[in-house]
Amino acid sequence: MTKFVFVTGGVVSSLGKGIAAASLAAILESRGLKVTMIKLDPYINVDPGTMSPFQHGEVFVTDDGAETDLDLGHYERFISTRMHKVNNFTTGQIYESVIRKERRGEYLGKTVQVIPHITNEIQNFIHRGAEGYDVALVEIGGTVGDIESLPFLEAARQLSLRAPENSTVFVHLTLVPYIASAGELKTKPTQHSVQKLREIGIYPDALLCRADRAIPDDERAKISLFSNVREDAVISVWDVDTIYKIPQMLHDQGLDTIVCNKLKLSPPKADLSIWSKLVYAIDHPEKEVSICMVGKYVDLTESYKSLIEAIRHAGIHTNCKVNIDFLDSEEMETTGTDQLAKYDAILVPGGFGKRGVEGKIATAQYAREHKVPYLGICLGMQVALIEFARHVAGLKNANSTEFDPDTENPVIALITEWQNRSGQLEQRTEKSDLGGTMRLGAQTCSIEPGTLAAEIYGNVVTERHRHRYEANNLYLDELKKAGLVISALTPTEKLCEIMELPKTGEHAHPWYMGVQYHPEFKSTPRDGHPLFTAFINAALANKEARAKGNNA
Repeated sequence: MTKFVFVTGGVVSSLGKGIAAASLAAILESRGLKVTMIKLDPYINVDPGTMSPFQHGEVFVTDDGAETDLDLGHYERFISTRMHKVNNFTTGQIYESVIRKERRGEYLGKTVQVIPHITNEIQNFIHRGAEGYDVALVEIGGTVGDIESLPFLEAARQLSLRAPENSTVFVHLTLVPYIASAGELKTKPTQHSVQKLREIGIYPDALLCRADRAIPDDERAKISLFSNVREDAVISVWDVDTIYKIPQMLHDQGLDTIVCNKLKLSPPKADLSIWSKLVYAIDHPEKEVSICMVGKYVDLTESYKSLIEAIRHAGIHTNCKVNIDFLDSEEMETTGTDQLAKYDAILVPGGFGKRGVEGKIATAQYAREHKVPYLGICLGMQVALIEFARHVAGLKNANSTEFDPDTENPVIALITEWQNRSGQLEQRTEKSDLGGTMRLGAQTCSIEPGTLAAEIYGNVVTERHRHRYEANNLYLDELKKAGLVISALTPTEKLCEIMELPKTGEHAHPWYMGVQYHPEFKSTPRDGHPLFTAFINAALANKEARAKGNNA
């Protein structure tokens, strides 16, 4: 029978509850337990797919096509278990499920209420995601005291009562702020947070106390006294320069032992050697490169969380410190691309909407013309294809119908917008809901031999997607004649998955690639990702070549 660890948060959000939960899961997995993780999100959106990255951050995508909270990305980076649709659900999904049951008459005419119907449905969803595992860590989004989180907390309380003895643990993460003017840490916010949790019937077994520094023993004793939590279960979680130090931090303070003792589990000792090796590689790089990421959400790096981590993973596996600068593509439309000259490689990430697109197209042109290693992801591939169509293939005003519905050369479009009748391109625009209209999840494609993609992946690529617009099939032959290499197509619709520039000939380039999928979703610190590792190696080669050129 699966045992449960519920992770809750207090005082303020963005304290790293997901990282802490994933780190604990990593320790338990290192002790031989089969572990999974579940994220409960209190917002009423059915999923984060239509939410602004400015407000919610990145949307993570699973192999089975679920658009989920970015914390599931942390889960996959810390443990070997792959996440699926059952690992993340929202208030919106719960209410949608209950309402459908009510419409079908499954409640036999009863008045449908938050308790017991909504809370029972939450428990059903939790059990569904936890089935088949030794331990399921369940992270409850939001903070204690939020009205939106109350049904989830009540469901967790009920589940703990219904489960057999020694089957549930509650871990509460809270803030211990340092007040600079007073020169001391303040424990009162944590005391109030725990008090609020106890008011609804949940008594934490361990506290994770977030602060910008290690919490002294006297403060830990004070928190223990006023929170009714054993002093050894008051865990200090201070700021570190890399999240991959957190598993060792929690293990050194015995959090996994506290959890295992409470759950009556006796697994082998933890083996965190892989995390020690990763941290050593991060702290002792042998080389250094600088890359720029040209995007439209540069003010909030949470919007590119998986991408940033994937680049860092590549740095680990190339013994390299990767410095990342974030440049606003909209500003580049007015300031120009000269600022790109100092970078060893250029990356253009995905995104939606017209804002800043011309800046991204100009970035792709700069990388092509100046032979700078370029990686375009999703929209980053599309802008590279548009740029090539305009300036190499001679397709006047080539564009995407996402940005210009009336463009005369729609080299990027919805599949439903193109069809060939008597050699003429006909545009057809169909309106539909934004949610659930994208190509989502993992897809496998064969790779053209002799290409850069084949050097990186081999014969086959399987990656995750999240996009609506595609490279227009009606233009691919013309683009290939102009010198573009299409190195992978989907097996059925023959849609462009990977494009690149050749290494020889008129348009030769040392390393230039665009991919329609999101490879960052499958990168982990343990294994890295072959595409990002190749990209950083290309950046290193470019840096060395430029150094030789300057010294000549």
